[in-house]
Amino acid sequence: MIDRNSLARVALVGVLSALSSAAFADGTTPAAASASSVSAAAAPAKKPFTPPAESTMPTDGFGQSAKLGEQIFTHTAQFAGKYVGNTLNCASCHLDAGRKADSSPLWGAYPLYPAYRAKNGHVNSFAERLQGCFQYSMNGNAPPLGDPVLVALESYAYWLAKGAPIGTKLAGQGYPKLPAPAQKTDYARGGAIYAQHCALCHGADGQGQSSGGATVFPPLWGAHSFNWGAGMGDIQNAAGFIKANMPLGLGGTLTDQEAWDVATFMDSHERPQDPRFVGSVAATRAKFHDTPLSMYGQKVNGRVLGAP
Repeated sequence: MIDRNSLARVALVGVLSALSSAAFADGTTPAAASASSVSAAAAPAKKPFTPPAESTMPTDGFGQSAKLGEQIFTHTAQFAGKYVGNTLNCASCHLDAGRKADSSPLWGAYPLYPAYRAKNGHVNSFAERLQGCFQYSMNGNAPPLGDPVLVALESYAYWLAKGAPIGTKLAGQGYPKLPAPAQKTDYARGGAIYAQHCALCHGADGQGQSSGGATVFPPLWGAHSFNWGAGMGDIQNAAGFIKANMPLGLGGTLTDQEAWDVATFMDSHERPQDPRFVGSVAATRAKFHDTPLSMYGQKVNGRVLGAP
């Protein structure tokens, strides 16, 4: 998301973009952030972990695998096309090739696995976590365990996390969790924010921009975006990402309210079906999306989102 006066700064930052979000179309207020999150926000900010410099990546066999992982991460369809079902790259949501704090950097995720995930009800290895990214965020198919694509991505994440403490949540890990908005989130207000700050890069229709067949600014909804099972479909995740990172190169310039509002607008548009679909939208919502932070199965502009 970027306004017209800041387009020149986009060129300096690079072509990586990120997924926006929207406010609840039905006027529902998202759940308040936990007391610990609020307290953490008020505490002095800790310095994020610094991953190793690109110039220090080894050139041996491991380094070659890590380098391939970096290429997969930044040019996903080109290097892992058989597992990808949309036009996104991993770096669409994890900025600066998975390095940037507060955009779910790889160095923040790798040290936290193996870990139990409620999403699939068991302890996941890091490779399993990557499989989920392909299935949901990339709207594709999970590479089998041991596949060179997963090995390369895991090698790259391991290298980026070199020196990070194991099992510790680091400053800048994941996406920031914003306090609940002061006002009820609003679809129309989010649409106006989108038109002002996001449409120039992501398009008025939310379909992004490409150049030479490569995605420059990712689609935020529709057939070429992430599906309903992706983490960015959670409005709180999207609002935190937007607040910290959007407009591109100008993170922190939107208010919390604006981030929440532009987070129902995007997530109140249609996108590919949740791969866990159990036969009906109502049943799928009840099983996987029973939260005010998901617009799946909600009626927006006369249409039930997720309906075939």
